[in-house]
Amino acid sequence: MRFDNDPRSNFDALWKIIDENYCFFEYKQIDWDAVYRKYGARVKSDMGNYALFELMSEMLSELKDGHVNLIASHDMSRYWNWSEDYPSNFDADIQKKYLGRDYSIAGGMFYKILEDNVGYIYYGSFSNDVGDGNMSQILSQMSICKGIIIDVRNNGGGSLTNVERIASRFFNEKTLVGYISHKIGKGHNDFSDFYPKYINSHDKIRYQKPVMVLTNRSCYSATNDFVNAMKHAPNATIVGDKTGGGSGLPFSSELPNGWSVRFSASPMYDANKQHIEFGIDPDVQVSMTDSDKSKGKDTIIEKARELIQSQSASR
Repeated sequence: MRFDNDPRSNFDALWKIIDENYCFFEYKQIDWDAVYRKYGARVKSDMGNYALFELMSEMLSELKDGHVNLIASHDMSRYWNWSEDYPSNFDADIQKKYLGRDYSIAGGMFYKILEDNVGYIYYGSFSNDVGDGNMSQILSQMSICKGIIIDVRNNGGGSLTNVERIASRFFNEKTLVGYISHKIGKGHNDFSDFYPKYINSHDKIRYQKPVMVLTNRSCYSATNDFVNAMKHAPNATIVGDKTGGGSGLPFSSELPNGWSVRFSASPMYDANKQHIEFGIDPDVQVSMTDSDKSKGKDTIIEKARELIQSQSASR
């Protein structure tokens, strides 16, 4: 179907692209036809670009998906409620006290050995590429530690290649960690079969001691995928708050006026074929307390250190 470049046609084109390609309608119980009636009634033939953009952005917010964006030359719509309605469970000023000034940086990873002989790694974005050499160097230095903490709080995602590259250092054999399927038709439930997702075991340096992965609600997209994978690592424990989710692989399409829309098109699942779109629960639920924050302490880091000490003592 051909759409002209006018407000109604652009609105209809956006609605149709999402209708035929978005992957979570049934899971989120969204009546997309009702959404069309609600917002379509507000389209005016003489709408300016700013008003049209705001209306379309409102419509897309009904999907409650941080992977959905409308992108124009003047703005980009985004949905933030997946994280804003939750405690942050991360304080950059307090974290700096743990890192100090003598930390090292490799491939976007900030790392140091804490005074109790626990390794601490902070990785703020999966968009920062981590090479095999980076990982080997960090893990070699931390071979003397009782265990390590991998802090991915506030990591909004990035490249799935980095997920595999990092996670493979904590598996001793190829392991099933989830599934993915793809849209194969225009219907809301037209999906392919499940395709298995594995983490391969790295053929060089692998870490064999306790590993604590620290999470909060601002762990999204590729970080959500990493946490899901690490749930299956033999020595790993997920500590902190539920992740933010964001499991649909995003695709993009263009509207007649040149604006583009990004949306979730391929759902990802855990090893039990359950959706991970709304986040992953930690193994050990911990929130930062006001009492600890007033003392400059990070409750979640302290809990991870305590778990490493107890697991190390029991080995």
